[in-house]
Amino acid sequence: MNNIKIILAGPRGKMGQEALKMIDQTPHFELVAAIDSKNDGMQVKDLAGCPSSMNAPVYDDAENCIQSVEADVLIDLTRPDIGKKHLEMALNHGLRTVIGTTGFSSEDLERLTELAHEKKTGAIIAPNFAIGAILMMKFSQMAAKYLPDIEIIEKHHDQKLDAPSGTALKTAQLITEVRQEKTQGHPDEKEDLQGARGAELEGIRIHSVRLPGLVAHQEVLFGGEGQLLTIRHDSMNRTSFMPGVKLAAESVMKIEGLVYGLENIME
Repeated sequence: MNNIKIILAGPRGKMGQEALKMIDQTPHFELVAAIDSKNDGMQVKDLAGCPSSMNAPVYDDAENCIQSVEADVLIDLTRPDIGKKHLEMALNHGLRTVIGTTGFSSEDLERLTELAHEKKTGAIIAPNFAIGAILMMKFSQMAAKYLPDIEIIEKHHDQKLDAPSGTALKTAQLITEVRQEKTQGHPDEKEDLQGARGAELEGIRIHSVRLPGLVAHQEVLFGGEGQLLTIRHDSMNRTSFMPGVKLAAESVMKIEGLVYGLENIME
């Protein structure tokens, strides 16, 4: 496999630090630059916690970085607002992109899908990079055909900005493809405390927990007559996401257009 030249946005974050290690350990990956809000003009190896072998420049201006550096893929592991800007910018420059942030609305996805198609450039947005989490979503979609009463509980660290998580929302969306909309619970139920029953998508209730000590966890509960099925996935640390990041960076080189969800490249 030919070397894939990578720009990484968010090298100082927890996900970014793990991604740098993964890139450093992958023979056919080459880090050519990093985008960071600070440390413009430094080398990646000089950032705290970064591999000492990475002699790649740091840019604080994404546009300048994309224009100045010859790269194959931009991997963005920043925040939803920044990720959206970087994706649009990269597509306009014909740079293939892997986005690991969530918070994209249906309007965002529609607009960016049209842009990727227009530019004939590959892009992958992954609400979750953990292979086990993707399998959890697929298994949940299978189960929903037979057990349509469903609630989702997702638990994340207390620094996560969006709720519900992209994984929970994607899980619910996949379920709605095979399940008719229905009202769950007692038809006359009422919330004595607003939000007690969680968010709702076509009758599926989604509950978000944010606590220190958590990383990324989700349970999908299916209720039936005399039975309960629980499908659960836990990421204990962020290394669990790296095989998915690697797969996305390799796969985006082979596609044109925008793909939302890692499950679409795992068939």
